[in-house]
Order: sequence, then structure tokens, then C-alpha cells
Amino acid sequence: MNTRSGILAGGNWIIDHVKIIDTWPAQDTLVNILATTHGTGGSPYNILIDLAKLGARFPLAAVGLVGQDGDGQIILEDCARHKIDASALQTTNKAPTSYTDVMTVQSNGRRTFFHARGANALLDSPHFDFSKTSARLFHLGYLLLLDKIDSPHPQYGTVAAEVLARAQAAGLKTSIDVVSEDSDRFARVVLPTLKHVDICVMNEFEAGRVTGQHIRTESGLDRAALRAAMQQLLAAGVREHVIVHFPEGGVALGHDGQLHEHPSVKIPDAYIKGAAGAGDAFTAGVLLGWHEGLPITDWLRYGVCAAAANLADETCTGGMLPLAQVLEIGMRYGFR
Repeated sequence: MNTRSGILAGGNWIIDHVKIIDTWPAQDTLVNILATTHGTGGSPYNILIDLAKLGARFPLAAVGLVGQDGDGQIILEDCARHKIDASALQTTNKAPTSYTDVMTVQSNGRRTFFHARGANALLDSPHFDFSKTSARLFHLGYLLLLDKIDSPHPQYGTVAAEVLARAQAAGLKTSIDVVSEDSDRFARVVLPTLKHVDICVMNEFEAGRVTGQHIRTESGLDRAALRAAMQQLLAAGVREHVIVHFPEGGVALGHDGQLHEHPSVKIPDAYIKGAAGAGDAFTAGVLLGWHEGLPITDWLRYGVCAAAANLADETCTGGMLPLAQVLEIGMRYGFR
């Protein structure tokens, strides 16, 4: 552990085509597109860019698959600009770079995603070679949005579990993230991976879908159900910590049974330009604190402040700032 340094992140590499709309439409009705832009998308892309902008003082590296097209070139150039090692970020002529149309409501930042899987659907176990990395942590995301990685494996349950097991065997710690898909696939795809995961990061919706717990009710967050879900995830095999984030803040639970919690920043409505990427920003903050060996409450503070900074821009990473400025946002507005 001590001889390794850095984070290797793999999975979905996506270009987000963000459209700011005046309201969310009913079926068969029209709304106005007020502005358009493009930005980063996908767990590894967002997290690595966020870490670079936060000022991470350790190596950052990418693994994945993009198309041989303009969007793929944007991703490769973005990695070079932020000093992210993209030597394992491979290209294919068999599919275009994955993209997402992100429809963001101007008044509240709520977003809806229309996704084209593209090259990410072809990403498979052979694309991951852990013999050449000296990273300390391998992060994989998003589960449920990687066709071959989510597919069954005869020994490990899923290909994702096999990839994570190989990463651990090579000496890396592992972490995962999940996409908020509206389906019944969560337990089938996610649970087999947990025996090979050190740090599991989810939001409350995802944690509820994996475990069957009803964490978010009409009256708010059910904290008993939240803790029960986290305990289930630990019991399913997560080796170190389960971390769950939600609008009210974030919590972490380890095998010592101690629950750590940090409230979210009290961001004024006028500050919010978009919520896309807020979960990945939280994860980036948590992984930064973890990598630096800080107390768990600092992981969570980094996470909630990074998520708050993210809200200032409609893209997934455009609002990220150096760590000192990110933490100052929390001091300026206070916490819930």
C-alpha cells in the first residue's frame, strides 16, 4: 500500500451534450432550449478531471474505450491538458464515443439523461491490464452502464467482479460507483462485485435498489433504513467502507460499526446552475481524502464541499476548483 500512489479510474468515458431548458415537459409538449454546451461525462472521466482540478498531488490515470472520432479526441486532449495518463485509454473504430444528452431545468438544476452507450458497450475484461500500474486505487464506474462489464461471469458472477478481483490481486485497493438506473437489475449486477470492493460509493437511491431498503420516503430520509442498507452492503463483502451521499449530506460506515456523517453545504438557489456530476464530485472528494490518509470526517467534508462547488456549472466538472477554494465554499455558506 505504501509503495503505491495514485488513482487509476476506468469505465464510462462520455461526452455530455448539455441543454438548459426552461421547464420539464409533459409528454407530447414543447419546451425551450435556452443554452447548450458540452462537458465531461462518466464516472472515471468526471472523477479524474475533478481530482486534477482539486489539485491532487498524486498520479492520475485512465482506462477505457473511446471511438475514433471528434468526441474521442476531445477526451484524449482533455486528459493531456490535465496531466492524466491516458496510455490505457484505448480507441476503437467499431463504435462511436459514448455521449449523453443532458436536459437540465434552469430553475432547479434537475437533470434527465438520454444516453447512447457507444464504445463503452464494448469495454471488456481484456482492456484492463493491472500489471503496468503503480496506482494505489482502482475505481470502476458506472456499474449498470457497461454492457460487457455488467454481463455474467461463470466464476465471479459478473465480469466487473472478475476485473475488480484482478485489481486487488495486483495489489490495488478498489472502489465502485453505480448509475441511478430505474430498473430491477441492481442486486444482480452489483452484489457479486462487493466481495472485491474496498470502498463502495452510492447515493441513497442506488443503495436502496441494491438492498431493497426504502431509504427515501415521502417524509424524508429514513436513517434507520439507510444504516440497514449500509450494513447489508458491508455484509455482502465490502472490505473497508460503504459511503452513501444524498442531498442532506453523506455518511460512511465501516466494519467497526461507527457511522460518520457530514451535512451538505447550504447552497443558495441562485448559486445552482446544474446538478450533473455532483455525485462524482462527492466521490472525487472522498477518494482524495482517502488517498491522503485523512480522517473519515475529512473524506466526507471534501466530498460535500466538492459537490457544492460542482453545482455552480451546468456541466459535470466545470464548477470544480482547487481544494482550498472548495472548502471555503463550505465555510462561506455553512452546513445543513
